[in-house]
Amino acid sequence: MKKKQTAESRILEADQTRTNILEVATREFADKGLAGARIDEIAEKTNSSKRMIYYYFGGKDGLYEAVLERAYGHIRKREAERQFETMPADEALRALIELTFDYHASHPDFVRLVMNENIHHGDHIGKIPGIKERNRSVIASLRTIIDKGVAARLFRKGVDPVDLHMSISALCFYNVSNRYTFEANFGVDLGSPKTQKKRRAQIADIILAWMKAD
Repeated sequence: MKKKQTAESRILEADQTRTNILEVATREFADKGLAGARIDEIAEKTNSSKRMIYYYFGGKDGLYEAVLERAYGHIRKREAERQFETMPADEALRALIELTFDYHASHPDFVRLVMNENIHHGDHIGKIPGIKERNRSVIASLRTIIDKGVAARLFRKGVDPVDLHMSISALCFYNVSNRYTFEANFGVDLGSPKTQKKRRAQIADIILAWMKAD
């Protein structure tokens, strides 16, 4: 006789199904973009069905937006877990840069998703409820680090945390987004452990030198 499911087990099963769909969809959207990914193919690669995808996400656009939300949520969670604000300012900034670099390097799907969403002029990310508020957490963290560094006479005054975030993101992002074209043009594999270690340190040194008090 089949064991009757409890409410708790049904919730757990639903969460596992939803997570499985999101993981598969992340790879599909990252590899093929919004236009190229197909709900039928995603369903075939999950432990679910096309009907369940529509049930949980309402359709392709809803699934794509859920994938974006999850991707941004993961990096914000990693940042929050480290509690950079409790560290000395220069150590905190270096640690945040290194985390950003490592996250991009180990999550190339995130980079491709962001690139794809920019192809669509950010049409979908703006529809995600609360996405701006959640992404402001890294700006708040940087503001605290900057203020602490200025007070300790480690950092110069007048740095906008949004500008700092943009500079960190741009340098870390490039290492993944331009890996293959850079290798084709200059013969340098940005994905090799040796190159990544070197570039990770360089980016941190560049940003900290820019932040240094006069």
